[in-house]
Amino acid sequence: MASHQESSALLSTAGPRKTAASTLVFISLAITTAVALSAAAAFSFLFFSSSSSPSPHSTEALSSRPLSKLKHPVVLIISSDGFRFGYQFKTDLPNINRLIRNGTAAELGLIPVFPTLTFPNHYSIVTGLYPPYHGIINNYFTDPIDGQVFNMGSHEPKWWLGEPLWETVSNHGLKASTYFWPGSEVHKGSWNCPSNYCMPYNESVPFEERVDTVLSYFDLPSDQIPSFMTLYFEDPDHQGHQYGPDDVRITNAVVEIDALMGRLIRGMEERGVFQDVNIILLGDHGMAGTCDKRVIALDDLAEWVKIPKEWVQSYTPLLSIRPPPGYSTSDIVAKMNEGLESGRVGNGEFLRVYLKEDLPSRLHYSDSYRIPPIVGLVGEGFTVKQTRSSGQECGGAHGYDNAFFSMRTIFIAHGPRFARGRKVPSFENVQIYNMVTRILKIDGASNNGSVSFADAVVLPTHSNLE
Repeated sequence: MASHQESSALLSTAGPRKTAASTLVFISLAITTAVALSAAAAFSFLFFSSSSSPSPHSTEALSSRPLSKLKHPVVLIISSDGFRFGYQFKTDLPNINRLIRNGTAAELGLIPVFPTLTFPNHYSIVTGLYPPYHGIINNYFTDPIDGQVFNMGSHEPKWWLGEPLWETVSNHGLKASTYFWPGSEVHKGSWNCPSNYCMPYNESVPFEERVDTVLSYFDLPSDQIPSFMTLYFEDPDHQGHQYGPDDVRITNAVVEIDALMGRLIRGMEERGVFQDVNIILLGDHGMAGTCDKRVIALDDLAEWVKIPKEWVQSYTPLLSIRPPPGYSTSDIVAKMNEGLESGRVGNGEFLRVYLKEDLPSRLHYSDSYRIPPIVGLVGEGFTVKQTRSSGQECGGAHGYDNAFFSMRTIFIAHGPRFARGRKVPSFENVQIYNMVTRILKIDGASNNGSVSFADAVVLPTHSNLE
């Protein structure tokens, strides 16, 4: 679903290895969740103390608004791939601005998980899990045990761990619909990708047709209207890769996304459900500008250590290396960093190589055997290649450290469970799963988000509403 220009975007083995791996993942998930819960408690205070909220004299500041037509809560998540935070300020976007003005928005953007690639982030949004725990650690990767290769067309359940929202919703006897979303075509648990409610990915389907199909669900009898829906657009990711984040064609693409939101809003208003639906408009990642002159070539490290291309699982912006058995990964990392820091490798200072267990803990990118043992963090806007070339083409890329502001995307929520005119601090997208389950009043699966964090963003309900 992401651009083919990405170098991109889980754990299932047989026998005792599977049991050991599952136990390790469970323990790691429990520890990570405990840390997240502690952080969320403090972060909740930040939300309530720093968020701009409706007047305390308004009942809306205390609870959600009642439904006027729908008989049950509905959440629609819309992904605009590669919608970098800040694009919404490039020009007037009347429909998106309407959602912001009358809803809740992350004031400085939504923080993607690392790596900031399409498939890992889309699946984190719907599972609440960091990539090592949901298994999609890149857009493309190789299972080191059986040698099988994951790509963006892989629908075998073995790759996809965790419990995505459509499965959670189905487990509770509710209906879900997916109009394109990584993992939605996987038959897993109670979810079998039902016809008419789960669309097989087809990039050529016009965006307007996708919107109209979602609108058609609201023409169904009440008990047939999905409680949870997804909708996906490939833009402005395509334009960002080809032209970079500052090109006028990005602005044109964003204007088209705004027009689609207008089409959706009008269709909902005609059906009398716009104020009843909880709409979450977001992206999966941002975009950074790149140029071929900002290249780090692995062949330039030959004086210190040779890195054959057969060892490299991904080059950029996430460098992943898996040497064959018998090589010391720590020695390789030490020699690579020695060369990069020598001053004799072009742009070497913009690449830092780690054993995966030594990566900064904030990245949450080590607890999976699928992640290669050597990981390189690339400087913002720089590219890793095997061999240096003389080209000077410029474009855009993502996948970089999620601490880079350019990797942030948007979070805009509008509906009865979101306060009007509220701005909240930035947060990671693993928190969204619990927001959705809270709105739908269902119990979710274990995840890396926190219930207390969801309570800080989602309005509570009156006991006599919905």
